[in-house]
Amino acid sequence: LNSKVECCSYPVSIFFIVVNEFCERFSYYGMRAVLVLYFRFFFRWDDDLATSIYHAFVALCYLTPILGAIVADSWLGKFKTIIYLSIVYAIGQIVMAVSAINDLTDADRDGTPDNMSVHVGLAMLGLFLIALGTGGIKPCVSAFGGDQFDDHQTRQRSTFFSVFYLCINGGSLLSTLITPILRGQECGIHTQQKCYPLAFGVPAALMVVSLIVFIAGSGMYIKAKPKGNIMMDVCNCIGFAINNRFRHRSSKYPKREHWLDWADEKYDKLLIAQIKMVCRVLFLYIPLPMFWTLFDQKGSRWTLQATTMDGTFGSLVLQPDQMQTVNPILILTLVPIMDRVVYPLIKKCGFNFTPLKRMTVGMFLAAMAFVSAALVQIQIDETLPVFPSASESQLKIVNMASGQMNITIPPQQPFALGSEQVQHILCSLMKNKPSQSFSNSFLSHCCHSSACIFVNGLSSEVNMSYAGNDKQFPALEYVYLPQGERIFTITNGIQSCSFSRKFGFGGAYTFLIPSTLLLTENCGNAIVEVEDIKPNTVHMALQIPQYFLITAGEVVFSVTGLEFSYSQAPSNMKAVLQAGWLFTVAVGNFIVLIVAELAKLPQQWAEYVLFASLLVAVCIIFSIMAYFYTYVDPAEIEAQFTRKDEMEPEEKEKNTIELEEKDFKQDQKEKLGKTKM
Repeated sequence: LNSKVECCSYPVSIFFIVVNEFCERFSYYGMRAVLVLYFRFFFRWDDDLATSIYHAFVALCYLTPILGAIVADSWLGKFKTIIYLSIVYAIGQIVMAVSAINDLTDADRDGTPDNMSVHVGLAMLGLFLIALGTGGIKPCVSAFGGDQFDDHQTRQRSTFFSVFYLCINGGSLLSTLITPILRGQECGIHTQQKCYPLAFGVPAALMVVSLIVFIAGSGMYIKAKPKGNIMMDVCNCIGFAINNRFRHRSSKYPKREHWLDWADEKYDKLLIAQIKMVCRVLFLYIPLPMFWTLFDQKGSRWTLQATTMDGTFGSLVLQPDQMQTVNPILILTLVPIMDRVVYPLIKKCGFNFTPLKRMTVGMFLAAMAFVSAALVQIQIDETLPVFPSASESQLKIVNMASGQMNITIPPQQPFALGSEQVQHILCSLMKNKPSQSFSNSFLSHCCHSSACIFVNGLSSEVNMSYAGNDKQFPALEYVYLPQGERIFTITNGIQSCSFSRKFGFGGAYTFLIPSTLLLTENCGNAIVEVEDIKPNTVHMALQIPQYFLITAGEVVFSVTGLEFSYSQAPSNMKAVLQAGWLFTVAVGNFIVLIVAELAKLPQQWAEYVLFASLLVAVCIIFSIMAYFYTYVDPAEIEAQFTRKDEMEPEEKEKNTIELEEKDFKQDQKEKLGKTKM
């Protein structure tokens, strides 16, 4: 044990822990904020695959805390576990940033990686290391901070945990704001692309800082030795009870009041009683994963939904992944409102709003959030263009001639195309071969930018560029531009002219340079603009109601659920309940993965309705389970066993005296019998 240094009655060591937690949470949530867009627009995976891999990663992040707690309590101790797994964590973040470097395998420098499997492999390795690191240290850091206080420092310890969880929300809020801005920049060695390396690199740097800060306080920490993990005791006791019951399944063995009573041959009755209380709570956990199934889709489905919306708020432009910041902002707002206003008001109205009733309401609010998301999706679908299916291809016909042309493409009907006009038609493919449709390449960029292509009708070559970027426009290829007003310059090497256009989110345009173009002011207003795809018109503000409902559901469900769980279980079993709670989050994310890969609903709004319906059904089941649940006082139950233990020595002594008297009388009878014989 190290000598403790204090400042203002607080251990100095906790300041290192608080800074460490802030940096680590910034690193995790910053990386996670842009993750689904990285899958969708860098790897060019479809929405379902991007969603599945995202939720598989989140599920793994909530499974590894169990492993971290066992390693820390049974083997390495909290300090070494945090150090070792933080190193793994930092390496994972660095590998993730490297995987996003576009030029890593772009040998021909065309802006597209030549070997995407290398990038995917690095990303999957990085995500595995991150999940192992962030999950492994999750149960250790807060507990390690609590170890720094003496028993009499209850007020200081309480303040520490408040600041600790404030740092979690602060890191989450700031990173979710900052990393999407970094992602929106353009960077690269040979070609300029969306800057995912920077978006992942900054979280990686913060994780390295987190590790350095934590190590810097090493000499001031109180490092408690491993004392064994209660979860292992619980698992061993349950395993022994099941095995013993199976070995004595014959009807000749008397039944016992509870199946856990089969463990009383080896384990203390108090431990068995404590595990019984925990099992009652864990039974209520069975329906809970469905809530997390909906809740964690904020970072996947809802972010992808935002890519098809308009993020302009006056002079402020929000990136699709920045909408996630609404959640931590609302949490910081709603928690005190619920505690100080809503719950007291309900109590004054005479309504018994028990914890389980609150959790039921939380589930219902989450279901309503997805109904709201479905309504927004229906509005979005009405504005989206019709892209070619897998058996179709899209053909763009451009007439740069000076007169009208008659076009015939069997089996289409003949049509006339005027001078300097564009026509899009859908053509069926022979033998139903999959097509690399325009939507695949376009959607990989345009959802957070606009796309434009220039068709040159002049007899000589010209160079195209736009202000703020020296990039030359390749012939007959789409170039993706940030939202806002852009000034274009056309030059033939001697003369030049400029014109400006304003772009929204998700639009696509074809600019025709006519043969009569004069390189004069504003290019003589001769540039013909054709709108291939209209920009997004449904505003991101319409997502605020669904974010409000899901966050209100989180506050009512999650905070209340943990409080209820802790109140219904013994103090030494809180780690077991924490593991059970995290396990429900993991299962919930696995459900998203299964539905995304198997359901394959043609319309996204239908999937939202499906999830909402499933949660409503689970909500009804949970309310029935809650109705039959009887609240207990764990301290009182433990006290009963304590009193029994105190009485046992007296009872044993009494039983021993009675047994000795019985043996003495039996001995006298035997002696008397021998005398008579």
